[in-house]
Amino acid sequence: MIDRNYDLYSSSIQKKEPWMISKIRFLFYLLFVSPVYCFGQTSSFPTYDKDLLSPEFFKNRREALREKLPDSSMCILFSAPERNRSNDVYYTYQQDPNFYYLTGITEPNAVLIIYKMKGTPTTEQSGEYLFLADYDKKNEQWNGRQPDFNDATKISGISRVKSTTEFQNSRSLFTEINYILHLRFPKGMVDTKRDEQDLYSLVEQFKLNSNYPSVADDDFKLGKIINELREVKQIEEQERIRKAIDITCTGHLEMMRALETGFSEYKIQAVGEYIFKSEGAEATGYPSICGGGENSCYLHYETNRKPLESGDLILLDMGAEYHGYSADITRTLPVNGKFTAEQKAIYEIIYNAQEAAFEACKPGNAFRDPHQRALDVITNGLIQLGIIKDESEVKSYFMHGTSHYLGLDVHDVGTYSNLKAGNIITVEPGIYIPEGSPCDPRWWNIGIRLEEDVLITKDGYEVLSARLPRKWEEIEKVMAEKSFFNK
Repeated sequence: MIDRNYDLYSSSIQKKEPWMISKIRFLFYLLFVSPVYCFGQTSSFPTYDKDLLSPEFFKNRREALREKLPDSSMCILFSAPERNRSNDVYYTYQQDPNFYYLTGITEPNAVLIIYKMKGTPTTEQSGEYLFLADYDKKNEQWNGRQPDFNDATKISGISRVKSTTEFQNSRSLFTEINYILHLRFPKGMVDTKRDEQDLYSLVEQFKLNSNYPSVADDDFKLGKIINELREVKQIEEQERIRKAIDITCTGHLEMMRALETGFSEYKIQAVGEYIFKSEGAEATGYPSICGGGENSCYLHYETNRKPLESGDLILLDMGAEYHGYSADITRTLPVNGKFTAEQKAIYEIIYNAQEAAFEACKPGNAFRDPHQRALDVITNGLIQLGIIKDESEVKSYFMHGTSHYLGLDVHDVGTYSNLKAGNIITVEPGIYIPEGSPCDPRWWNIGIRLEEDVLITKDGYEVLSARLPRKWEEIEKVMAEKSFFNK
C-alpha cells in the first residue's frame, strides 16, 4: 500500500488547481513533507519493542570490560557469521552473544574495537569503534529495514560508527598497541567472493593489518574477562530473563492442560511454542525436548514425532527466548493425567533432590554444591527402591550435572567457581531408566527431570519459575483442567 503522503502533488494536478497554488503545494511538499517521509520514516530503524536494553546498558558493559583490559591494549570482537541452511535459504540470523552483550547490534558482518590507552593517545587509538557494512538498498528491499550508522549509535551508544571499508583500509587502528585481545575467530565463515565486506574478508584483513599473531598476548584472556562479566546478571538482564521465564511458565501450564492420550510429541510441542510466540517470545532458547515413553530417557532428544500412549510419561524441556535471553524449564507429565505408583516414587526422589539442591544455592558456596546435594538424595532414593545396590551405580541413571548458568546462552558462560549474587542458574536433577536396565522391568522407560531457574541473591536464592507447579499432586490437578486447544 502506498503512503497517502506520496501522492500529494499528483492529486493537486488531478483537481486542476490554479497553477500558482499547485506550485506552492509542490514546494511545500519538497521542503517539508518529503524530508519527513524520507528521513523520518524510512531512515529511522523501526523499534517495535519498547523494552529493549538501553544504549546506557551496553555502554556500561563496555566500560566494565575496559577496566579489566591491560594498558596500551585493544580488544576486537567480530559478529557471528550468517549460516546457510540449503541452496539460497539461510537460517534466521543469530548474533554472537558477546557481541550483542557489548553493542546490542544484531546485524552480521560487524566489528567492535575497544581501546585502553595509557595517557592521552596521539593517534586514533582511543575510545571505541563500531564498524558496519555499508547501507545496501537492494538487500533492504528483500530483507527489511537495516540500521544505518546513526541507528547503530542510538542502539549501542557508540558515537564512532564507520564503514567496514574503513576498517579494512586502516592499519593505524593497530599501531602503538602492546596487546591485541580477541576471542577465537567465528566458526563457519564463508568467503563470499563478490562481497568484500563479508565476515571472512574482515577477519583476514584484521590478520594482515595487525600483523597477527605477533602482537597477541596470551597472558590476557578476553574470553575469561567477558565470562566474569556475563556470569553476574545486571538488573536489566534479570528483568528480561524474568520475562522469558514468565512466558515459559505460561506455555508449560497450557501444555499441562492440553495434554491427553492420542497426542503426539510434536502436537504438545506445538501447544507450548504457540504460547511462547503469542506471549511475545522471538524464538525458543534451544530446540524443544519433548520425549514421550522411552524417549524420556534420552537427555537431548529432539525428534519429537512419537505418538503418545496412556501410561507414558513425557519429559518437556522447553524455554522461550525474549530479547536474546533464554529460560530453561523442564516438567515431566503423565500423558493420561495420572502418575503410576512407580512414576510417583521416582518423581518424589527428584522433587526431594531439587529441594536439597535449593538449600545449597547461596553466595559463597561452590558451584557444584547444589549438584552434590541432589546426587546424595538420588543415590539414597535409588538404593531404597532397590534399583541400585551401591552408590557407584548412580551414574547409570543420573549422568549429568544439576546446574548451569542461564542468560544469553541457555548454557551460559561463567567461571563455574563460587556462586555469586546475580548469578542465574538452573537446578535440574533427573533419573533416567531406559529399557534393559539392570533393575526390575517395572521401572523401565521412566525418565523424569524437574528443572527450575534460580537467581542467587545476596542472602540466598529466588526460584524465578516458582509459579509453575512442581509437586505431582499439583500437576495432576492442573492436568484435570481443560485447555482451549482441546476444543
